[in-house]
Amino acid sequence: MSKENKPVPGSELLDRGWHLARTPLEIDVTEVEYALMRSYEAFGRWQAECLATVIEFSATGAENALLHVIRMNDRPKTIHDLAHMTNREDIPNIQYSLRKLIKGGFVKRTGSGRTGVTYEVTPLGHRVTERYADIRSVLLIDAVTRVPDLAAKLADAAHTLELVTGIYEQAARVAATHRRRHPQLDPEAEGD
Repeated sequence: MSKENKPVPGSELLDRGWHLARTPLEIDVTEVEYALMRSYEAFGRWQAECLATVIEFSATGAENALLHVIRMNDRPKTIHDLAHMTNREDIPNIQYSLRKLIKGGFVKRTGSGRTGVTYEVTPLGHRVTERYADIRSVLLIDAVTRVPDLAAKLADAAHTLELVTGIYEQAARVAATHRRRHPQLDPEAEGD
């Protein structure tokens, strides 16, 4: 058995199987999915807390991320750009977040019509995102540098996450393409 395939000591004592994890490969995929869910939530909390250290403004992690994507490369973005760059399809939620960021004074909307509207950070938004970057560097980047070999693994982790994202996107397209109409589950059959 190679070093990479050796089980974690004591892992055989844990029941890792459940309805999504019936085979060893399903267990591994499920463990990654569960780790992604926890990482996503931790990332959102981090973003909200980091922003709260900069300015008193209640924003979700997704709203904070949107602010930084708008600031990215210091160029205006359309709502289509924002949806594409964040891999989101929930335009009404993005619009809600944009209204909230505009109301907070961090983002301004320019142009008119569906294709002519762009969003960019205001001077306040620029100051907030700069301060956020400073605090992020002190708290997060410093912590990353203190974990041996983590910095070297981040590029591989990002590449792997992008590959996994592509696999999920393709699987979602196939599932949507082959979705069947099905009757409601028979409530009496649930006990079987």
